[in-house]
Amino acid sequence: MPDKRPQIPIYFHMHLVSDSTGETLISIARAASGQFKRVMPVEHLYALVRSARQIERVMEEIKTAPGVVMYTILNPELRAQLEDRCRALGMPTIAVLDPVLEAVGRYLGQEASSQVGAQRMLDAEYYHRIEAMNFAMAHDDGQNLDGFEDADIVLVGVSRTSKTPTCIYLANRGVKAANIPIVPGVDLPPQVETLKHPLVVGLTATPERLVQIRGKRLLSLRERDTTDYADEMHVKEEIVQAKRLFARCGWPTIDVTRRSIEETSAKILNLLADKRGEHIIGEHL
Repeated sequence: MPDKRPQIPIYFHMHLVSDSTGETLISIARAASGQFKRVMPVEHLYALVRSARQIERVMEEIKTAPGVVMYTILNPELRAQLEDRCRALGMPTIAVLDPVLEAVGRYLGQEASSQVGAQRMLDAEYYHRIEAMNFAMAHDDGQNLDGFEDADIVLVGVSRTSKTPTCIYLANRGVKAANIPIVPGVDLPPQVETLKHPLVVGLTATPERLVQIRGKRLLSLRERDTTDYADEMHVKEEIVQAKRLFARCGWPTIDVTRRSIEETSAKILNLLADKRGEHIIGEHL
């Protein structure tokens, strides 16, 4: 008898480092991962990486989530820096364009151009992502509510639940995303609860995590006055009220406490595919 039990997908981190927009890397990475069964890569895109300092910042991110590193970097010093650091961490690096450029160069009898981004095509998909990015910026933090019905995704959550960066990440996937904050003592605009086209998703986190993030935010603003913003009791009440709102409206909820932006976005994309009746790969996030 064949095993009919649901197959649990395999998640792994895929770091994409580019000195241009990263469009080529994204396409190649998805094509490669698509050849493996039950695999769902968690993509981390680092675009416009053109200095040693940027490489160091990228490596700090890579160290926290080990995985496969794919890159398109022309500068030999930066390539060496990236490869050396990854080698020391035991992570594989793949210069995805090298075999193609070498083969074409041998056939043509000339060296490839060193122009950054020369391979990128301004196709319909590219413009679709730009449109989604503009939409996310125009409908961030509750702006232009009249346009929310045109969104694919609307994120609702209390302060510091990563609503804006998640919308930006989704926009890079071509998804029109808007967001609106839940402000203590202020009712959501009534049109948010009556949206028909977009999938509305509630974002939440543990009080401890929000207090920590908000406290750091206040320090960065040099705010020393006593405030309820990072008070644990007030934060707990905010979360309770938010969860009641999500339950009343029937919105799916995601706890972002231990999720990266990429992982939260992957969950949202699965929910969106489910809403549209599309085939999705099972997930356990």
